[in-house]
Amino acid sequence: MSTTAYLGRLLSRFAAELQHLPAALRLVWKAAPTWTLAWLLLLVIQGLLPVATVYLTRDAVDALASGLGAGAAPASWHSVLVACLGLGLVLLLAEVLPSLAAWISLGQSELLHDNIRAAIHRKSVDVDLAFYDTPTFYDHLHRARDEGGFRPVAILASLGSLLQSALTLVAMAGIVLPFGFWLPLALLVATLPALWVVLRHTVRLHEWRRHGTPRERRARYYDWLLTSGGAAAEVRLFDLGSRFRGAFADLRGQLRRERLDLARSQSVAQAFAAAVAMAVAGGALLWMARWTALGRLSLGELAMLYQAFFQGLKLMRSLLESAGQLYANIMFLGNLFEFFELRPGLTDPDNPLPVPLTLARGIRFRGVVFQYPGGREPALRGLDLEIAAGRFVAIVGSNGAGKSTLVRLLCRLYDPAAGAIELDGIDLRRFRAADVRRRTTALFQEPVHYNASVGENIDAGRSEAGVDQDRVRRAAGLAGVDRIVSRLPSGYDTLLGTWFESGTELSVGEWQRVALARAYARETPIVVLDEPTSAMDPWAEREWADRFREAMRGRTAIVITHRLTTAMHADTIHVMSEGRIVESGAHQQLLDAAGLYAQAWELQREGRGAG
Repeated sequence: MSTTAYLGRLLSRFAAELQHLPAALRLVWKAAPTWTLAWLLLLVIQGLLPVATVYLTRDAVDALASGLGAGAAPASWHSVLVACLGLGLVLLLAEVLPSLAAWISLGQSELLHDNIRAAIHRKSVDVDLAFYDTPTFYDHLHRARDEGGFRPVAILASLGSLLQSALTLVAMAGIVLPFGFWLPLALLVATLPALWVVLRHTVRLHEWRRHGTPRERRARYYDWLLTSGGAAAEVRLFDLGSRFRGAFADLRGQLRRERLDLARSQSVAQAFAAAVAMAVAGGALLWMARWTALGRLSLGELAMLYQAFFQGLKLMRSLLESAGQLYANIMFLGNLFEFFELRPGLTDPDNPLPVPLTLARGIRFRGVVFQYPGGREPALRGLDLEIAAGRFVAIVGSNGAGKSTLVRLLCRLYDPAAGAIELDGIDLRRFRAADVRRRTTALFQEPVHYNASVGENIDAGRSEAGVDQDRVRRAAGLAGVDRIVSRLPSGYDTLLGTWFESGTELSVGEWQRVALARAYARETPIVVLDEPTSAMDPWAEREWADRFREAMRGRTAIVITHRLTTAMHADTIHVMSEGRIVESGAHQQLLDAAGLYAQAWELQREGRGAG
């Protein structure tokens, strides 16, 4: 491809990327309107100061030359003094205003950064859970977080520099144009190579970043494994440190070499562009010297023209570089807008129905089929299940049978691909997802350990501000957390976790009880617990079972468990296998049926006996 064609393609792409500029400017204005107005005013003033400097320099030089020619005449030296004072005032403003502009830009950028981060957080929470099952989403999120944090601020800086340079350049062109129309053209010729370098490098860098995102994320993953507390024990036990360090070093080496290759190519191109600019500038300087020698320029005009041309050259390069940087920032900011444009697959109905405050008939799974994004086979295969209102049911089965998937579907974190899940005969998809979740509480298989106080951990499920102490203490008593709290230094105000100073770490079983209390604290008609006793010893499991019926009085409870000693307390036990219910009944009924449940009971009983 020829240089002209390549430059044309770059300019065409630049024009296409400009579609993101209005959205970027709206982000800036929405975040900091007052700061933005002050920023614009300073841009105009700073843009005109160089022009004032050039004019006042001409007046000062001509006045000084006139004064020297007139001897000691007071009038001539008065003109010199006025011109010098005016020039001094302009130079003082040129020194002072950048500090004020930096302060305004900081306030503007801080507000903008916080608004962008808040928007990323909102989108991350708004997209449905299916997005978190695909690597593509993590690529989008990685780029949005990396670019969104500083690209809008960089756009602001580039746009400000562009506007200021353009304003100054127009005024400078007005100064040099009377001396020859070719002077502004010379400025343009001198700076076109610099524009080509910036645009070409920007496109290559953008393409490299997009293709390199998976490797960057993997390098960060190894960095997390080497530095996080969650992986620290296994990294040491299995001596994984050297393996992970080697993998991290290999990935970073690849990325570093590619980045340096780009930088080397850019440096060579920049050197060529600088050589062209210096050649044009040298020719203009020789022309000025010749005209002065011929008497066609006064000393003041020479000083003015010299400053105007070389400042114009500097401004032209600055203008085009700012345009290139603006292009780069807009192009990379496109990653942020791509993230914002993600649309969830799980949507609410146009006319949602109210979710029942209490269940009258119960829950029904009717022919439910579901497969995770990117999954090799369905997790649920035509699942049929009925759970009567106010009953306590247990769902058991081997790993991969689909038990935890059932929990996520019931909380409407996903929608089934086929079939329906009904509350009192109404399809969940006829309710708002948020309303379904407000009527459901759940303990997930791997609950989150919040580095917050005990009270905040338990009361995290409420949308209201503050901690409801009565609700917290009641839920803590039902989950057996009250005895844990009695041993903590500050009771319910004790900070849990080790991320922050003065935090207290709990055992796995104690964390599970805190998460269980969090589920109890939400007084909802449906309670779903996924492996609530997995970290409990037999004595604690028995105590939990005794308290559970009291906690669930008047509510519909579903317990997912591998422990049949937990399941045996349920009114009805459902056995899952390969995404379907294959057995149902009370504990003794299932033992008498001598099916999968009875086989699992014998295996667990033998295991307990062997222990």
